[in-house]
Amino acid sequence: MNAFKAYKACVPIAWSANLYITLVRGIPGTRRLHRRTLEALRLGKCNRTVMRWNTPTVRGMLQQVKRLVVIETEEMFKARKQKDANHRAVRPPLVVSHLPSPASDSSQ
Repeated sequence: MNAFKAYKACVPIAWSANLYITLVRGIPGTRRLHRRTLEALRLGKCNRTVMRWNTPTVRGMLQQVKRLVVIETEEMFKARKQKDANHRAVRPPLVVSHLPSPASDSSQ
């Protein structure tokens, strides 16, 4: 599964006050109008996320570059960040003892 499908919003964005917009495709090779739109949204590099208010102007800009970006609601963004933090959390070390256990000594 590519990054676009992994982050794709399943909830109507009209319900959210804030939109989290992530650029998931590269800028080189795109039309000048799309590059200018991404510049206006302050998206300069891949995998960068910006927060914008959910206004008709912003939704129109997102409609132009919808194949380059992923739009998330606030709840979806926080859930994804929490999942990433849990995945990257330091786990306790796994302790392996190569000594024979005392239970096996008593059975002999």
